[in-house]
Amino acid sequence: MTTTDAATARTADDSWMLDLISGVRGVRHVVVLTSDGLTKVRTAQTPVDLADKVAAACAGLVALGLGMSREFGATETIRQIVVEFDGGFLFVRGAGDGSRLAVVTEATIDPGIVAQQMQAQVLMIGERTLGTDALAH
Repeated sequence: MTTTDAATARTADDSWMLDLISGVRGVRHVVVLTSDGLTKVRTAQTPVDLADKVAAACAGLVALGLGMSREFGATETIRQIVVEFDGGFLFVRGAGDGSRLAVVTEATIDPGIVAQQMQAQVLMIGERTLGTDALAH
């Protein structure tokens, strides 16, 4: 088994961690990504190539958000990024040291419920479980 195959198997095997948010009506894809935009965990219904696209795009959004926070915020912390587009939403929030939880939804969802379930998901499985080792970067 190659390193890539092992990583793919791991992301599928760990998808149980995302059951709380993936079960919300209207949620299409859930991905946990590292700070450098690599897929760490994905739901079973999210193909590897799509998860990788989401992870890379979210890493760019997070970098943009951090820049805006440094310039205009009281701290260098971003709590959440929400992108609304025709057909749905993208939500991104912290999920432990160096990781982010990204959720792609349909348009007909309650953004408040999705954000609340994302928070509950991170708390339920623990930020330590989803976190990325800072030395791994």
